[in-house]
Amino acid sequence: MTEQTILLREQDDAGILRLTLNDTARRNALSEAMLGELGAAFIAAGQDPGVRVIILAATGPAFCAGHDLKEMTAGRAGPAGGKAYFARIMAMCSGVMQAIVHCPKPVIAEVAGIATAAGCQLVASCDLAIAADTAQFSTPGVHIGLFCSTPMVALSRNVADKHAMEMLLTGDMTSAVRAAEIGLVNRAVPPEDLRDATMQMARKIAGKSSMTLATGKRAYYAQRDMPLAQAYAYASSVMVDNMLARDAEEGIGAFIEKRAAQWQDA
Repeated sequence: MTEQTILLREQDDAGILRLTLNDTARRNALSEAMLGELGAAFIAAGQDPGVRVIILAATGPAFCAGHDLKEMTAGRAGPAGGKAYFARIMAMCSGVMQAIVHCPKPVIAEVAGIATAAGCQLVASCDLAIAADTAQFSTPGVHIGLFCSTPMVALSRNVADKHAMEMLLTGDMTSAVRAAEIGLVNRAVPPEDLRDATMQMARKIAGKSSMTLATGKRAYYAQRDMPLAQAYAYASSVMVDNMLARDAEEGIGAFIEKRAAQWQDA
């Protein structure tokens, strides 16, 4: 299977880029090849002015089964039990998750199947997520003696501590409906409505000023872990700069004049 087939790319006229994990034989695992493809795809999409929104989807019954454990087991043959190899894979995976967060384009996960371990991390790293109500999520590392420490980073930034710890300590499957209740996904919909629901959200967001969206996404993640006073000072400076932007002037003028705004994404 070639690198071109494990990650499919499709972009429509509205600037919505669909990235589809397509390694069904390995349950769309985050193999070294898949991590490389994903990292490059998010960086390229972030730099492409024609891309306004990114949807991350998958083929087959699994959205993503996490790391490729067979590949990682083979890595143990390296020096020191594979320590350098494991460090490189964890760095690659963490880089992909951060590439999603730092990408200036909104990223929506469209989850039709199970998302486990680093696959659950992948969902949690996206800005938004819509799941089929038949999808399931888990961080099952405790079952195999490998605590889901890196998935924990994204998970703990999406759901409250006790919900995150329950998933991490038990490794139990969480239904899509429950995932929506605790904030891991935005909503759960019937499987036949999943693509339409995701596209509806993507089109709504794609119609906004991309400058405004990039400004807001960057500011959201930057202020989240700041102390309150620092967060307000930072957000205030962002608002000042945003007010001076052409699209803010146009948007406010269009609102006052009761007309559609003409965005220049600047």
